[in-house]
Amino acid sequence: MRTSQDFEHLAAEAFEELPPIFRERLENVAIWVEEWPDTETLRLAGVRHAAELLGFYHGIPLPQRNSGYNLVSPDRISIYRQPILMHCRTWDEVRATVRRVLRHEVAHYFGLDDEQLREMDC
Repeated sequence: MRTSQDFEHLAAEAFEELPPIFRERLENVAIWVEEWPDTETLRLAGVRHAAELLGFYHGIPLPQRNSGYNLVSPDRISIYRQPILMHCRTWDEVRATVRRVLRHEVAHYFGLDDEQLREMDC
């Protein structure tokens, strides 16, 4: 079984693969690998079963920030290890899923919602 450290490595790898134009504009964001989403996150995501949520952006999207956005804790992108393992059969699938989930959550940071991402097939 792969460890949280393995997932942290995949998340770092996926971050480094982001186009520089996006990577350089990410500010005050932490990427965390967590085992499962908590009940509040499931509620916010509108998801009933923890196995259905692979990642989540916790924070204020960049376009919604104003001059009052300062001295705040970093926003957080959570990558959920157990749900990803449940959805993937191989480590290559896990790697691709972590990459896709991270990009999806980064898109939320930049202000895109799930409907817009579906329209773009992301």
